[in-house]
Amino acid sequence: MNYLTLENVARSFGDKVLFKNVNLQINQGEKAALIAKNGSGKTTLLKVIAGEEPSDGDTSKVLLRSDVRVGYLPQEPEFYPGHNVLEAAFDSDNPTIQAIREYELALLHPDREEAMQKALAKMDDLKAWDFEARVKEILFKLNLTDLEQSVTTLSGGQRKRLALAKLLIDSDSYQNEFLILDEPTNHLDLDMIEWLEEYLSRPNLTLFMVTHDRYFMERICDTIYELDRGEVYKYTGGYADFLVKKAMRQENEAVMLDKTKKLYRKELDWMRRSPQARTTKAQARIDRFFEIEEKASKKPDTDELKIEIQGQRLGGKILELQYISKSYGDLKLIEDFHYKFKKGERVGIVGKNGAGKTTFLRLITGEEKPDRGKIVTGETVVFGYYTQDGLQVMENQDKRVIDFIQDIAEYIPLDKGRKLTAAQLLERFLFSREQQQVYVSQLSGGERRRLYLLSILMKNPNFLILDEPTNDLDVITLNVLEEWLLEYPGCLLVVSHDRFLLDKLCDHLFVFQGNGKIKDFNGRYMEYRKWVQEQEKAQRASSATNSGKSPKQEVRTGSGLTKQQKNELKKLEREIAELEQRKSELHQAFTRTDLGLDKIQQLSNELKEVDASLEEKELRWMELAELIQG
Repeated sequence: MNYLTLENVARSFGDKVLFKNVNLQINQGEKAALIAKNGSGKTTLLKVIAGEEPSDGDTSKVLLRSDVRVGYLPQEPEFYPGHNVLEAAFDSDNPTIQAIREYELALLHPDREEAMQKALAKMDDLKAWDFEARVKEILFKLNLTDLEQSVTTLSGGQRKRLALAKLLIDSDSYQNEFLILDEPTNHLDLDMIEWLEEYLSRPNLTLFMVTHDRYFMERICDTIYELDRGEVYKYTGGYADFLVKKAMRQENEAVMLDKTKKLYRKELDWMRRSPQARTTKAQARIDRFFEIEEKASKKPDTDELKIEIQGQRLGGKILELQYISKSYGDLKLIEDFHYKFKKGERVGIVGKNGAGKTTFLRLITGEEKPDRGKIVTGETVVFGYYTQDGLQVMENQDKRVIDFIQDIAEYIPLDKGRKLTAAQLLERFLFSREQQQVYVSQLSGGERRRLYLLSILMKNPNFLILDEPTNDLDVITLNVLEEWLLEYPGCLLVVSHDRFLLDKLCDHLFVFQGNGKIKDFNGRYMEYRKWVQEQEKAQRASSATNSGKSPKQEVRTGSGLTKQQKNELKKLEREIAELEQRKSELHQAFTRTDLGLDKIQQLSNELKEVDASLEEKELRWMELAELIQG
């Protein structure tokens, strides 16, 4: 069943063509992602589909199935200023959602007994209790606990999570739901992202999303569309399949372009020798020549972010945190944390939202002071602090892009005595000479992020601190940034919810566990997740032992399984664990930088086989488990 059809959809702003003749279809149950460079019109295309902006042209059509409810998560959500979190989250015409809203409001004011009785009666009448439990789960998982907080006091991250919660609550109350999501993982911590992955993987949901989170794409999406130079290309499969098929497409295009250029030279020679069209046949050849000339003049897309900044020399004494502590009232964020940084360290910082990660960075850079302890910074250390807030548009809205960069420096020195002017540097960051004259306020969210990154790197830092660097950056730019950071000789400290980036760059983690505790974990993020799972498994086993039962005894007591089936169950559990381990290793392998096309294809094929085998064995395990329980 078709949910969405786009025919000849186009959008331009002045002379800038974002996209033209976009044609695509989204069918029921499909989970598709859109990939493109920043400034290519990803967000604009989603707005066109959601009906928030028109498409250009008389032949343009956006066809949505009439009986399908569409939910849209914008990149920068807005709410009615007079609402609080409760009113915004339950702002719906659905009777069940309205009943839950009245019930939650009554819970906040238990002294109003009449209101509580009415709310309880309505919940009973609509049989809304199961749905209310799911709503509570959504709010809890997205850390929206203060339901009376005014939306005007929410941070950007809280607003995004509130908009996501509202969308999911609405989605849960309808079937045939089609969700359009613009960067759904922005401002979510890693636990939230993994929960959202599971939620969006449900078969009844149809998705069309823009996201930079490559693990998220790989695990959810079955189709990827790429918006490249105004045209849309479709790839079936996840992110790993996209890498393989895009490389093949580019190779084929290069071969075809080479053949077209050879044909063009041959036809050009004929044109010079036969300038006049004496026959109809000759005129047809002349017309064909101009078509070939247009195709031959196309240039391959070689535009890529180029980072040549090296960083200043870093001395032996870098940074030492001497048993630092930080609290805000009763909220304890950091307690007696000690660490001494060494040259070339690459540390990732993870933890729940509000655990103190950004405060930790502000302590290091001197923007805040610890309550106790001392921070000693080496004399040669030059921090480059890329904040989560990014470029402040209001402060720079009247500046052109070139003026903003020239205010920092007219040129920057490179190795071997070379130097780049501000304009040349901007070109390497994909800002053409024409775009350099655009006002900062006219840039897309991703373009502003790219400009902000350049402003940080221009200071030649030797200790880079990146707070959520992947927010709003496109996948292509992220790949280039990661490759540069892998060769970066200075220290690197990264707060990120992007598991792909953490696994690729960081071999060491600071895990903010809450209540001031920070775990120093020597390993990558996926290794940490595996360690956590093993700890949880051991804890469950310990609890079962203390209660006088082992987990196996609890499952199999009184079961009707034959001896052969019991042996099969044991074998399945062992094989499933091995397949999960291999799947994790394959995901890790995709982060390597030296992968060729053949190796990517080999890994992609093996991943499909592992997934298929895992699904088959898990289904059989569930069949046997049902026999035990029943």
